[in-house]
Amino acid sequence: MRATIAVLAGDGIGPEVTAESRRCLAAVARLFRHDFEFLDLPFGGAAIDAHANPLPDATLAACRGADAVLLGAIGGPKWSAPDAPLRPEAGLLRLRKELGVYANLRPVKVHSALVDASTLKPEVVRDVDLIFVRELTGGIYFGDKQRDARGARDVCVYEVGEVERVVRVAARLAQGRRGRLTSIDKANVLETSRLWRDVTQHLMAREFPGVHLEHMLVDAAAMHLIRRPRDFDVLVTENMFGDILTDEASMLAGSLGLLPSASLGDGRRGVYEPIHGSAPDIAGTNSANPYGAILSAALLMRHSLQLGTEAAALERAVSDAFAAGALTSDLALPHRRALSTAAAGDAVLSRLQPPP
Repeated sequence: MRATIAVLAGDGIGPEVTAESRRCLAAVARLFRHDFEFLDLPFGGAAIDAHANPLPDATLAACRGADAVLLGAIGGPKWSAPDAPLRPEAGLLRLRKELGVYANLRPVKVHSALVDASTLKPEVVRDVDLIFVRELTGGIYFGDKQRDARGARDVCVYEVGEVERVVRVAARLAQGRRGRLTSIDKANVLETSRLWRDVTQHLMAREFPGVHLEHMLVDAAAMHLIRRPRDFDVLVTENMFGDILTDEASMLAGSLGLLPSASLGDGRRGVYEPIHGSAPDIAGTNSANPYGAILSAALLMRHSLQLGTEAAALERAVSDAFAAGALTSDLALPHRRALSTAAAGDAVLSRLQPPP
């Protein structure tokens, strides 16, 4: 097949990890006889410097015309001063809104070779396999914001339709997995969470009666993610709660650098990125973990390009690299040598198998 992939490398370690993800996509295309065209586009802080806009109009137009968007990371101290007129994060929020990608999928799966990389006990994290579905274009991140000398205000707003559509995505995932959905809210305090719980309860009873639904307060969910993570299957929650909880959940797998994500809407086009930040302190050192970016490329093939076999082949290559001890410095154990970013990419490429 032919596909156009918009590449938004961004800032910090973004270009480094995206380069490895792109190398893997190109290798898959060669092995499986596909034609992937990559469009390199300015985005984030780099775009502020070059175009005075974190999401230039030309970048947005190219993303709209592409089959998928591969993103690295954005931000850094250079653009985060309190009085900064433009912030890279504004470009990311606008990209999500403009492309209509309202459901952010963040799978967390603990590889058997990485059980000891987690700071939690092996018996707690072994065999963890869960997936978060985070609402991505509503809530407090997109609500009205005000600040003056007396104080500040951030408004959290959710509409019924926004809740219904993301819960449907999560419920369909649960149907194809173990049939369990945990909806996370703060219904004992927040009116938006009481709406979230009511809408979720009615939708699940009406459309997904075969999926077991559990409601959980966000503070309890934070605790149980560490206490009994194997009990979770699919978790769905609002924007800010999902942002926080998935960073916590990354520690189950051993590192923030391992987790991929897919941001999806009603069509096939999606935005794919590792969940980590731009890590400016290690940018340019060739030491960043590229596995989250590479696994994001697998999600891109599975969801936007409908190439499930190719996605599985790339995921197997990553798994085989883990099993062989090909680990970067954030994962390396005392008896293992840490690989560079590029060497980790090489480890995956050397294990990528052609179709039978």
